[in-house]
Amino acid sequence: MSDRTAPGLPWPIIASGSLIVLLVFGPRSAMGFFQLPMLADKGWDRSTFGLAMAFQNLFWGLSQPFFGAMADRYGTGRVLAASGVLYALGLLVMAHAAAPLWLHVGGGILVGTAIGAGSFSVILSAFARNVTPQQRSMAFGIGTAAGSAGMFLFAPISQTLISLYGWSDSLVIMGVMMLAVPLLAYPLRGNALSGTQSKAQFEQSVAGALKEAFGHQSFLLLVSGFFVCGFQVAFITAHFPAYLGDIGIDARYAVIAMACIGFFNIIGSLAAGVIAQRYSKPYFLALIYVARSIAVTAFLLLPQSPTSVVVFAIVMGLLWLSTVPPTNALVAIMFGTRHLGLLGGMVFLSHQIGSFLGVWMGGFLYDRFGSYDAVWWLGVALGLFAAVVHWPIRERPVERPLVPAI
Repeated sequence: MSDRTAPGLPWPIIASGSLIVLLVFGPRSAMGFFQLPMLADKGWDRSTFGLAMAFQNLFWGLSQPFFGAMADRYGTGRVLAASGVLYALGLLVMAHAAAPLWLHVGGGILVGTAIGAGSFSVILSAFARNVTPQQRSMAFGIGTAAGSAGMFLFAPISQTLISLYGWSDSLVIMGVMMLAVPLLAYPLRGNALSGTQSKAQFEQSVAGALKEAFGHQSFLLLVSGFFVCGFQVAFITAHFPAYLGDIGIDARYAVIAMACIGFFNIIGSLAAGVIAQRYSKPYFLALIYVARSIAVTAFLLLPQSPTSVVVFAIVMGLLWLSTVPPTNALVAIMFGTRHLGLLGGMVFLSHQIGSFLGVWMGGFLYDRFGSYDAVWWLGVALGLFAAVVHWPIRERPVERPLVPAI
């Protein structure tokens, strides 16, 4: 099947969207490398940095449904152009933050809002409008893998820039890179009523779409489970480099670990696109969360060494964003593509509330207890919870009359 459908994929749209995701997810995944040099220079504590990153994740989540709805109505390209400009501004403010307030505004609110405008719910909804239902999971896997590539590339890039130019100038340089996003946004300029799948859409108001989704049990279970994904990955992104320093692992292994997560995330995301196209998406998601809990438990209980760090990073990389293709595909299956940007954004809002708590609790509990252990173990328990809530999700469309969009 894949051999016949692959030539039909809209490669200009997928390539442009993938490059944007790479740029959007690159700097935010490298924020952990800026923590220690910034705090050493400014004299702030980890709670200050952790709160900024928590704001980043929260505003990412809060802005996603809004930007998803804007993309559905006014066009994905316009929203993505705004993302690039906001991102550049946020990194510039963060680079010159003279007080914690400006760190929170720049690195937290502005960067978080920019990520919300250029994140998966916006990009993947554009993909979904231009590919067949049979191609969705694979297209979603490609887009998700691009985000993984951003993480893989920006781990060494950010560390090299910091070594050469310092943390502040490095943020400015990455801000300039974000100005490429508006240029790449042109092929994704269509809205929800454009694209090859528009004729199969169900016409529905925004209020009606939200009422239908939040009255659907499987959607609520998906939302609650994706909260856990955000908690786990955001905590590791923001605090893993500092954690390795605390346990006496050489700083270069933090770069290696984050690069390994990014590289194997590419493999995991592409594999997830293939697997989710062929097998039960809810069961697959449940297994991912169980595997995460097992991986963290083994990492904490077994002797910790550079080797164990690399092995842990590889395993977590395979599981990192592998939740995204099946999660977005489930939303599209349940409700179609008419309001996919909006509804995907609502699912990601839950993800980012989890991210806010994972990042903030990491810094807060570390400053209180001098250890990240409590947050690690909470993540293990939440992983098992996520596996339980995904199991009963039904992978089928909601029941409603089939009325084509006008």
